[in-house]
Amino acid sequence: EVQLVESGGGLVQPGGSLRLSCKTSGFTFHWYDMSWVRQAPGKGLEWVSGITSGGYSTYYADSVKGRFTISRDNAKNTLYLQLNSLKTEDTAMYYCARSSARSYDNGYRGQGTQVTVSS
Repeated sequence: EVQLVESGGGLVQPGGSLRLSCKTSGFTFHWYDMSWVRQAPGKGLEWVSGITSGGYSTYYADSVKGRFTISRDNAKNTLYLQLNSLKTEDTAMYYCARSSARSYDNGYRGQGTQVTVSS
């Protein structure tokens, strides 16, 4: 059974940082590209960032480029997202997904971790 378990969300002030983690199981992690997607209150899913299976190529939405960094540890079957210089508009539920690295293709995703940016 494919499982994706996100953690690391929380409440942070504008300008702050968080590091999200996604522990995976049930599939051969290093075979798959992975992505992070998010859903803000009242809005649809938004692709945020993606990384190829070997970790050699990364991609970002314009809205987070230069502030977020995606990475993976294939030995630990874990995906990460470092969020820096957070803005109130980054408030959303963040999901990791087994998906194309350049967009969300409705692949498996976890239950999500909530990120709230507020003063």
